[in-house]
Amino acid sequence: MKNTVKDIQDKWLPKIEAALDRYTAECGSLHPELLEAMRYSLLNAGKRIRPILTLEFCRAAGGDPENAMPFACGVEMIHTYSLIHDDLPCMDDDELRRGKPSCHIKYGEDTALLAGDALQALAFNVMLKYRVVSPHQTVEAANELAFACGAAGMVGGQVIDLKNEGRSVSVEELRKMDSGKTGAIIKAACVMGVIAADGDARLIETARQYAENIGIAFQITDDILDVTSDVQTLGKPIASDIENGKSTYVSLLGLDNARREAERYTALAVEAVEPLGDNAEFLAEFAKMLAGRIN
Repeated sequence: MKNTVKDIQDKWLPKIEAALDRYTAECGSLHPELLEAMRYSLLNAGKRIRPILTLEFCRAAGGDPENAMPFACGVEMIHTYSLIHDDLPCMDDDELRRGKPSCHIKYGEDTALLAGDALQALAFNVMLKYRVVSPHQTVEAANELAFACGAAGMVGGQVIDLKNEGRSVSVEELRKMDSGKTGAIIKAACVMGVIAADGDARLIETARQYAENIGIAFQITDDILDVTSDVQTLGKPIASDIENGKSTYVSLLGLDNARREAERYTALAVEAVEPLGDNAEFLAEFAKMLAGRIN
């Protein structure tokens, strides 16, 4: 590669952080603590996997990635809102996120809940207010993200996750849950990049296939790290799924088989973008990096 995965991450991360900072600074709030809580969680040094995928799929589809920045930031705001809510006592009840106290620990449950709500609304506000591409592309992208984060996507997957506490489920049920809880937003991130480039249906399907497979590989890796990592490395509590009585890929398949499955889905993701040729080089290497990550 002319540029390594790290090179491209290092290129995009400052730009993503600057855009997130700007968009939240300009959004306005009737109460300063609400905005502070939103920014506390959103600007807390995330890996920015989803926005990077949006920007790079835009580039791979022949567009200018800078035009996709409002979409990239929108998907990160949705992701952050989901993390704030995930950590609440009524959900996973986690006190640590990215090495810092969870939003509800720092600001209280009420403010954390509302900070998540506000970030969800802000995501679509940013996509519409700061759009660079056509109104048609913007509406198409907003529709993609709205569907992905709703009852048929992320929120639906979260409900399945909660209902599965304390019971054993099949691998098929686990995949169904993860395709919503984790995969839907990753898929939206990739597809929105293609939309920003005004890509055709073939490119959108390529993005969906890639995202479907890295979404599952990503969740399997999360399950592996939950039993093999430590709090300092992971930046959040470990073994929380075991404590909550949840089935995971590790509990159902065993550690070695879970690792093999992560590798298999990563290979399928790489295969999905092969038709893009050299434009897929980063996406292929990024998929491998995600499967081999340590946090």
